Amino acid sequence: MNYKRIIKDKEIRFKLLYFMRFVPDSWMLKLQYRMKMGRKLNLNYPRRWSEQLQWYKLYYRTPLLTQCADKYDVRHYIKSKGLENILNKLYMVYNNVDQINLDELPQKFVMKTTNGSGTNILCKDKLKMDLDEVKQSLSHWLERDNFAAGREWSYKGISPKIIVEEYLEDDNNPFDGINDYKFLCFNGTAMYIVLDVDRHSNHKRNIYDSNWKFIDVNTDVPNLGDCVARPEGLDEMLSVANKLASDFPFVRVDLYWVNNKVYFGELTFYPWTGYIQFYPDNFDYLLGQHFIQQPSV
Repeated sequence: MNYKRIIKDKEIRFKLLYFMRFVPDSWMLKLQYRMKMGRKLNLNYPRRWSEQLQWYKLYYRTPLLTQCADKYDVRHYIKSKGLENILNKLYMVYNNVDQINLDELPQKFVMKTTNGSGTNILCKDKLKMDLDEVKQSLSHWLERDNFAAGREWSYKGISPKIIVEEYLEDDNNPFDGINDYKFLCFNGTAMYIVLDVDRHSNHKRNIYDSNWKFIDVNTDVPNLGDCVARPEGLDEMLSVANKLASDFPFVRVDLYWVNNKVYFGELTFYPWTGYIQFYPDNFDYLLGQHFIQQPSV
């Protein structure tokens, strides 16, 4: 069932899910998995990675997940790992949209809410920004209950804020914007790397092992083939990813390599909410072999 065609407005979908928050978590996850993946969710003996991420939502719960899912509080975790140097420059922190003052911000910046994923405003020129429109988007995002939407426990209890960071630009990147390097880390070790390029134009996604060996797998976004050179900073990024992943059974560590420097993106515990189709399908099982179920600490 393509529910997005039935309910096209994303904010309406979030509101409907909020009103359904009384539904037990396991029931809701089984329903969503059936609707989005077209098959039954096995929580008793999950073998697929997409199934294990649903198990992760239900049964692995520690305050550290909430801290690291918070786009502001995670900065303290990064510093605790001795990696303050990979943090992007932070300009401002706002509690609400009424505090936003463009006069105190540089010409270019990135705004994001701390309580979700993909809730970013990229501003290349503040003189061309429609502040009222931006405030409206941010207000919607701040009000979202991301836990109710996908039962992603790590978002539960986050105090929503708005942070403003430096706008990163890569002088040497042949693709549009900056490349996202997403490290899939199991028990403190980065096993696979997801590369997203041209995110805002002709989005493509490649998957590699930790040695930068191309894996011919497609998702909802097609791959661009084995044509991307191993990044010069791969070893450094792998080292950073392993340090940041050391406290979790699984986490996706998002990093950038911009102008010969590593920058932190975010930590994600349920990538794509756990609802991602791989082509060929057996890659879902391959990832699942690395996930070792552990009780909360």
